[in-house]
Parts: sequence; structure tokens; C-alpha cells
Amino acid sequence: MKKITIRRASDSVALNISEGSILQSRLEFRKFLGYSIRSLAEVVTCLYKAKNRKYISEDDFDKLYNESYNIMNQIIAFRNQIKE
Repeated sequence: MKKITIRRASDSVALNISEGSILQSRLEFRKFLGYSIRSLAEVVTCLYKAKNRKYISEDDFDKLYNESYNIMNQIIAFRNQIKE
């Protein structure tokens, strides 16, 4: 697994938030936040694959997994605050 796969998935998180925040309805913004959450799930899957293939250490995996988990919770909490 190449680094570019993880980068692409992680870039997608920010890009979906950005795209959804500009000139969109609240419902559309919530939808794009959902896309961001799914992109973050892709990042986590890539991290598991990288760990299992010994591309990253267990310590690096734990750090990146925890960061991803925290970001996901923040996005979910933010999306829940946006009323339709």
C-alpha cells in the first residue's frame, strides 16, 4: 500500500468539508460531512492494512488511529449540531 492512498483518503476528508461549506444548504453541508466521515473510515482501513503489512509500526498505527478516531468524533458532533 502506498502512502498516496492514505493521503488521497485524508485529503478527501478536508476537501469534502470545504466543498460542502460553500454556498450549500444545511442539508447539503450535512451530506458532505457524511462524505468526510466515510473518507476518514477509508483512512482507518488504510492504516490497518499498512500495519498488517508491516509498513508502519504498532506505535505509529496507535497514534494515527487515535487521531483519526478523535477527528471522526469531532466531525460527527459538528454534523449533529447542524439542524436541517
